[in-house]
Amino acid sequence: MAINAWALLGGAILFEILGTSLLKASAGFAKPLIGMASMASYAVCFWLLAFAITRIPVGVAYAVWAGVGIAIITLIGWVIFRQTLSVVQLGCIALIFVGAIGLHLTTATAEL
Repeated sequence: MAINAWALLGGAILFEILGTSLLKASAGFAKPLIGMASMASYAVCFWLLAFAITRIPVGVAYAVWAGVGIAIITLIGWVIFRQTLSVVQLGCIALIFVGAIGLHLTTATAEL
């Protein structure tokens, strides 16, 4: 069965977002179980990313992984952690999504 490399990258992004959210919730590792869950999420993230970059050019995969992760975790910070964002900052996040979608649409991948 072939696994889509973009699906693996999507999974890596989800686990990176989970890990970062848990890292914030751990309050600087003052809550060790949450901190350990954060580290476990990052481990799964990098495991999936390692497979994704065997089929997606590493620069493209990293740009999408980092960009989408930054954009979504910024929105989570705004909604869940009540951090402020300006209209200009929201516009910049939108540009990150546009770039990630453009990279996805213009990059050929091989199946695993």
